[in-house]
Amino acid sequence: MTNTNTKQWDPKDHVPKYITEQLTNGGGKNSYNYINSFYQIVQLLKTQKRTGWLEHNITNPESISDHMYRMSIIAMSLNTKNFQQSFDLSKCIKISLIHDIAECLVGDIVPHDTQIDKIEKHKREYNTILYLSKIIKPYNAEFSNEIIELWLDYEEQRNFESIIIKDIDKYELLIQTFEYEMSNDVKLDEFYQCERLIKNQELKNMANDLLKKRNQYWENR
Repeated sequence: MTNTNTKQWDPKDHVPKYITEQLTNGGGKNSYNYINSFYQIVQLLKTQKRTGWLEHNITNPESISDHMYRMSIIAMSLNTKNFQQSFDLSKCIKISLIHDIAECLVGDIVPHDTQIDKIEKHKREYNTILYLSKIIKPYNAEFSNEIIELWLDYEEQRNFESIIIKDIDKYELLIQTFEYEMSNDVKLDEFYQCERLIKNQELKNMANDLLKKRNQYWENR
């Protein structure tokens, strides 16, 4: 599976024209122009539907930001006493809100995509994070650096917080899958394969409880 595009992918090519014009004509000294442009780019997460649901013809599927939002709520609500080691809950929330932010320009690329492989996906997302960081920097240099580090935390699984969020990513998918099964009256068995990838016991317990409810639901149909 390889990338068939001959032209190197550039995040700037996927920014809406009106935002590109703002960045070009807004004035280098106007830091508010840059941060407002960043917020407008991030808005694209609200309008892009998650690819897996579109491929399965799910009615009114969630957006990328829908997924990230519930992940952050899950992270926020975790009972830290149920974990074997201490961790920074606020960092978990930040990672959950940043881990897919590059998809505002890259889009939601699924693992079985036949045109874009894992290496190309990573390259596009990393270039997008760097691009977003540059836009943020005139307004908030500290956050400009932080967004890169948070994204790398998740991508490279550099700490316990990122491992937890990776598990939450899978767990949230399980919740959404069950909800779509009920609302669309369809079995989506293939999405439950991600349950085995959950590493932390607390998230495993939460997932197992959900799967019991799912099994009971279909047994009673």
